[in-house]
Amino acid sequence: QVELVESGGGLVQAGGSLRLACVVSGDTFSSYAMGWFRQAPGKEREFVGGISAGGSSTHYRDSLKGRFAISRDNAENTVYLQMNSLKPEDTAVYYCAAERWQYGIVLAQDEYDYWGQGTQVTVSS
Repeated sequence: QVELVESGGGLVQAGGSLRLACVVSGDTFSSYAMGWFRQAPGKEREFVGGISAGGSSTHYRDSLKGRFAISRDNAENTVYLQMNSLKPEDTAVYYCAAERWQYGIVLAQDEYDYWGQGTQVTVSS
């Protein structure tokens, strides 16, 4: 059973930074493409970004390019989401997701088989 556990969320002022972590257990982490998604109150869950299984490729939601960065440490079974210059509109529950796929980045949330429980990020103005 693959399990994902996010951490690092919290309350931050606008302009600040947070780094989320997602630890994966239960299978070979390096075989999984990883994604980050977020869901704001009253809105649908949306793609934030993704990283390939080996970590060589990343892809981001256009509006987040330059502020958010995804990385992974396959030795530590962990994927990270570094968020800089945070804005109140970044307030959401952030989820990591995993899909056993070694051929690139998985974009569609329907293709991810495993999800974490989510971590709340609140950005105050």
